[in-house]
Amino acid sequence: MNERNSSIAQAGSAGTRFRAALAAERPLQVIGTINAYHARMAQRVGYRAIYLSGGGVAAGSLGVPDLGISGLDDVLTDVRRITDVCPLPLLVDVDTGFGASAHNIARTVKSLIKFGAAAMHMEDQVGAKRCGHRPNKELVSQQEMVDRVKAAADAKTDPAFVVMARTDALAVEGLQATIDRACACVEAGADMIFPEAITELAMYRKFTDAVKVPILANITEFGKTPLYTVQELASAGVAMVLYPLSAFRAMNAAALRVYQAVRKDGTQKGVLELMQTRDELYDFLEYHAYERKLDELFARDKKTK
Repeated sequence: MNERNSSIAQAGSAGTRFRAALAAERPLQVIGTINAYHARMAQRVGYRAIYLSGGGVAAGSLGVPDLGISGLDDVLTDVRRITDVCPLPLLVDVDTGFGASAHNIARTVKSLIKFGAAAMHMEDQVGAKRCGHRPNKELVSQQEMVDRVKAAADAKTDPAFVVMARTDALAVEGLQATIDRACACVEAGADMIFPEAITELAMYRKFTDAVKVPILANITEFGKTPLYTVQELASAGVAMVLYPLSAFRAMNAAALRVYQAVRKDGTQKGVLELMQTRDELYDFLEYHAYERKLDELFARDKKTK
């Protein structure tokens, strides 16, 4: 870990660092990082917080759709890989909590903290959940979601760890019922609220006025929510802006073009402009610093022989 990483890591727990990032930047841009290398890139670019998408774990790590197929261990594997190399506070999507009981949710919270995550969001869909921007979502009752939040808040071994309640109720129950669910989750111990698939900017203002805790806007591409700018969302009182899979979508599109070109042309010469160079790859990895360390160690071994 370089000196900059070390100083960030020593600035308190991951949860504390997430809250500090939110205090330092409003709205806080939270960028999706599908793997550890992307986390390093996000840090270099200047982001203060990063995100691991549940749909991203399903698609990117498992090659399956975001339909509640992935589990806690799948997510923890990617969490550990990211937090091992990047000290930025990591917000993690835990779907519905990875289990039906309070004990399952408690295990999820304790495991995330142990693996270095800063925050999590948990939703009010049934266990066989769907992507938040797909139709035909089914919700649990408000009381069951409140119980999920209580279990999560009670399980925190780091008081600063952020429990964010996501509600998918807008498309199912309407705006006021969704706000009511959010308020009930705050009363139950949710630190922040994530209203999913919002369709109008003014709706965010209604949430911020009602719940009195930080609100996250999910600005995912090709979904129900328009691609509002940071400035527009700030005007509505939004505290965090999430871009869950932007880089992943771009990466996939570029990869497909490369696969098609190599197969069709028998060479990659025509798609080199899509590629990161070897030097750029090494730069983000601090490759040469690792190499110098090896050289120093080998030189020391030779002197002792």
